[in-house]
Amino acid sequence: MTVSLQDILDDPKAPVLVAAAQKALEEEAKRRADFRDWVNPNQKAEFINGTVIMHSPVKRGHSIASEYLFTLLNLYVRINNAGEVRHDKAMIALTRNDYEPDICFWEKEHTQTFTDSTVTYPAPNWIVEVLSKKTQKTDRTTKFKDYAAHGVREYWLIDPVKKIVEQYGLLSEQDTTYLPQGKYAITETITSLVLPGFVIPVSAIFDSEANLSVIQQWMRR
Repeated sequence: MTVSLQDILDDPKAPVLVAAAQKALEEEAKRRADFRDWVNPNQKAEFINGTVIMHSPVKRGHSIASEYLFTLLNLYVRINNAGEVRHDKAMIALTRNDYEPDICFWEKEHTQTFTDSTVTYPAPNWIVEVLSKKTQKTDRTTKFKDYAAHGVREYWLIDPVKKIVEQYGLLSEQDTTYLPQGKYAITETITSLVLPGFVIPVSAIFDSEANLSVIQQWMRR
């Protein structure tokens, strides 16, 4: 059940609850600062709702899906001068949490403040997470809500075992909850909501020959 601000204000213990929440958030902010001090490029780690989440090495299928899609997306964005793509180790700093999504895309207008020294990034326009047994609950709950609340307009969840892509989106700038846009199998084609013209066969995310075929088509244009 969701508790509204008015519910808290109507509670006779409101001052106590607010003070306790403020103290908890201050302590969380200290832990977040400590996390940023010790995390390094050799570690895959995230800070989620006050807890440091360490990630173990991924399975081959996970790595293939992530790398194949990144290759396509990065090439397309560079050809069209459409923005910037980051893979695996870009830290996204949201209001409370620091995430390292599998793939992120920012439209060109949102990259003007990026420099070679940038370590933490603002919310992207599009995030892709490749599911695994250990991370899929967070990808479908905490991240699902947090990304939407911070205006990440497109969100893909890739299942490397079933070879399926789930696509979610915000239909307007005022939306804060994702609506499902489709669930695409390996025989289908998927179109990005935020990157005009980015249309690929789902098979290109999982199969080397299909991936190379798309690249060759783009390079012949």
